[in-house]
Amino acid sequence: FIMASMGTVVGEKITRLFEYATVEQLPVILFTASGGARMQEGIMSLMQMAKISAAVKRHSNAGLFYLTILTDPTTGGVTASFAMEGDIILAEPQSLVGFAGRRVIENTVRESLPEDFQKAEFLLEHGFVDAIVKRRDLPDTIASLVRLHGGGPR
Repeated sequence: FIMASMGTVVGEKITRLFEYATVEQLPVILFTASGGARMQEGIMSLMQMAKISAAVKRHSNAGLFYLTILTDPTTGGVTASFAMEGDIILAEPQSLVGFAGRRVIENTVRESLPEDFQKAEFLLEHGFVDAIVKRRDLPDTIASLVRLHGGGPR
């Protein structure tokens, strides 16, 4: 487990989670914390993004609930795929969430980014996150959301 990166094993486990939940008609609650895709595994690592996203889509097509909780950090290929595909997306306060690093983006666009760029609060303000929830409040929030969504098919 290198810097919480997503490789083929992690991709397979998450895909199987969604496949099992789809067959059993269960919601999925997924906490994300990642430095991105494991680039040293090459294309097989990158393929996990599409593989997991396809499993998420099948789960969604079955009318099932998917809740994502973004923790610090959630970056790279995880952000570019399943982390941002939840029916509802929660984030912990001040979590770093993004695809490329701040320095890479600033060098590419040749502009300074806002101080809070890639923080959960910035994402909430711009409509990418549904709510920011403190860790101590997550159990009650998650339970309420699962009850609201019936814990199964919509």
